[in-house]
Amino acid sequence: MVQYKNFMNPTEISLVIPLLNEEGNINELLLRLRSTLDDLGKSWEIILVDDGSIDNTFQKIRLFAKEDPRIIGLSLSRNFGQQIALIAGLHEAGGKLIITLDADLQHPPELIPRLIEVQSEGYDIVNTKRIEHQGTGRFKKWSSAGFYAILNRFSDVKLEPGSADFRLFTRQALDAFLAFPEKDRFNRGLVVWMGFKQGVVSYVAPPRTRGKTNYTLKRMMRLGLDGITAFSSKPLRISAYLGIVTTIVGLLYMIYALIAYLTGHTSPGWTSLIAVVVLLGGVQLLCMGIIGEYIARIYNESKNRPLFFIKDNTREPLE
Repeated sequence: MVQYKNFMNPTEISLVIPLLNEEGNINELLLRLRSTLDDLGKSWEIILVDDGSIDNTFQKIRLFAKEDPRIIGLSLSRNFGQQIALIAGLHEAGGKLIITLDADLQHPPELIPRLIEVQSEGYDIVNTKRIEHQGTGRFKKWSSAGFYAILNRFSDVKLEPGSADFRLFTRQALDAFLAFPEKDRFNRGLVVWMGFKQGVVSYVAPPRTRGKTNYTLKRMMRLGLDGITAFSSKPLRISAYLGIVTTIVGLLYMIYALIAYLTGHTSPGWTSLIAVVVLLGGVQLLCMGIIGEYIARIYNESKNRPLFFIKDNTREPLE
């Protein structure tokens, strides 16, 4: 990975923003960000990471970077996912304070001064907690609530409902965060696990005005599975318990069948036979799937591949 940090002229605030097909939001995003940051009176940089967009996202980033050298664009070689895109940008951030947020404007740029204010009270990390607005659909509310309920039930880290990747790191906390070597990353869980003094700022999430969310139900399920398998072995224990319970039930059924045979009360029963076979087969496949998920994670880690590749950027790397 090519590093772009300029240690001779350290920046006070770095913003890291992953983007995927967000050409419709870039203009307003940067307008509001620059206005907010300029009002702070501190030196800043904005690192925009294009995560394999198929629209004109990176072309627009390049135009803004030509106008303002404080805007830095990175283009990844393909879509690596939001969690990895964040890491790519964080590796390039040179600020004393580093803030991550999404590009869809549901993380209000105007909240940045509040994050910095809370950090000044002695916090190493300042997280945000989303308060759903009235325009949020029922399915979104239910799926979000279910996501956090399941994650907190099976994972060893506890996340506040409404947690987001909109947060502030101090340089010390970020260096610790970047020391994690995981490939299948669940950044929100890693931030909680690492400790440090952490504060929380609540905010009302505005509705998305352009484009569509990239967090589909499938991606949410994938993220939840990453969170559970990365921080807990409970699913493996559950599969073991299922095996024990199934074995006990099977033994009891065998005893019942033997007694029925000896007392002459047996009768043809394809339905019960098929039900038992399906039940046993389903439990076995479920347990194999749980074990396979953990093995897949071990396999991904053992390959030790780079997290990402940068194919293009808006400035020449420093020698």
